[in-house]
Amino acid sequence: MATILRKIAEQLLSRTTFSDLAMDRARDAVVDTIGCMIAGKGDESVAGLTRAFDGEIAGGGAARLVTGGSASPSLAALINATAAHALDFDDNFHPARAHASAVLLPALLAVLTRGKVTSGRRFLEAYLAGLEAQAAIGFGVNPSHYNRGWHATATVGSIGAAAGVARLLGADEESLVAAMSLATSFACGPKGQFGTTAKPLHAGIAARNAVDAARMALAGMSGRPDILERPQGFLDLFGGDDAKGWEDLTFGEEHIIESRGVVTKRHPCCASTHRAIDALLDLRQEHGLLADDIVRIETKVGISAARNLAYPDPADEMQARFSMQYCLATALLKGSLSLSDFTRQEIGRAEIREFMPRIEMQSYSADEEKGVERLPHVVTVTMRDGRILNKSRLHAKGSLEAPMSVHEREIKFMDCLRWGTRNVSGAPFLQLRGLADLENLSGDGPFWSLITDRQSPLTSRGSG
Repeated sequence: MATILRKIAEQLLSRTTFSDLAMDRARDAVVDTIGCMIAGKGDESVAGLTRAFDGEIAGGGAARLVTGGSASPSLAALINATAAHALDFDDNFHPARAHASAVLLPALLAVLTRGKVTSGRRFLEAYLAGLEAQAAIGFGVNPSHYNRGWHATATVGSIGAAAGVARLLGADEESLVAAMSLATSFACGPKGQFGTTAKPLHAGIAARNAVDAARMALAGMSGRPDILERPQGFLDLFGGDDAKGWEDLTFGEEHIIESRGVVTKRHPCCASTHRAIDALLDLRQEHGLLADDIVRIETKVGISAARNLAYPDPADEMQARFSMQYCLATALLKGSLSLSDFTRQEIGRAEIREFMPRIEMQSYSADEEKGVERLPHVVTVTMRDGRILNKSRLHAKGSLEAPMSVHEREIKFMDCLRWGTRNVSGAPFLQLRGLADLENLSGDGPFWSLITDRQSPLTSRGSG
């Protein structure tokens, strides 16, 4: 009987054609993540890494850095993925319970070394392979794995991304299996680190691990092909109490990005806040809510969401991203959330601090959640005139069920450029949307000019 990793590898290699819809959604995810990577390049988590590895960066390497310069593929993956996840503005992928693209994109970029020519289409196909692998790994352990306290971005994300990198590097089935098996030995990341710079570092570590595992596999190293399901394997150790395993794992004709999509973030904060924020903004628009008219706001969220949001009185901008009280108060008072709302100065604003104690959060019970993949997040607003207003959201804005328009995506991308102290224009966004037609994504090709702000024209198929 084939092992789970072999079943996944066979699927990734057998899927040789992708629909236009799958390619378009992959492109959208890549462009969105590039924006997040640019915005996060100046974050303290990234600055700390560049200080820690200053000598290696000064020595250069074959892979490009979003911060400028170059380093080894491993170090480039570590720094660029940390930047992509630093501001918690990058996408979510429900089947893996992971920030899939923040791991996948930087890992794939890291092996696009100088002189290695890869087309945009082949790059997107590798992204889709890594995403499908993440979904398959997550199928057997989530949500139990995530609810147990594992940051699946760092665990499931690492294993799946290793498959994507191996695919981009031309791996055969044995090497794909080996890459995922080796990445399983690297997998770690406790959610107890949320609200600290270790949280975005998890994405960086996962991307680095994916690159290292794939390169090791192609050099002949291997691990057990049954490491997911065997005793003392991934499921046994990481699965949690209710993990179902992979016995019922199947692959549909549609790619997972077509059937489930990735969730593009509308707000630059923990996704556990997003459905409540959207529900409150709905009520604000429908009823013209004003802070002075509100007695109390109550939210009901999932158990894991309540655990993630551990900072009712945040002390810094990182904690504020994991504070339901701060995010809801800011959204109500300002009508939206942007990157500029998460600074030391903003989180200390008197009007926000004065309103936050009126916000309460509770979670569903274990019995309510049992056997249900997803429950709505509910916001209840008690008004001073006695009215009680309710709103629930099963899906956040940016999901497959409530997608962002191209214009909304561009606005977000421009906000990311602005935050990354870049020249703000729509040209990079429009050029990157032609990613599938680019001929050369190598480290010394013009593609990187859009990421590092060294402008040069891109070359696509059919151009002069």
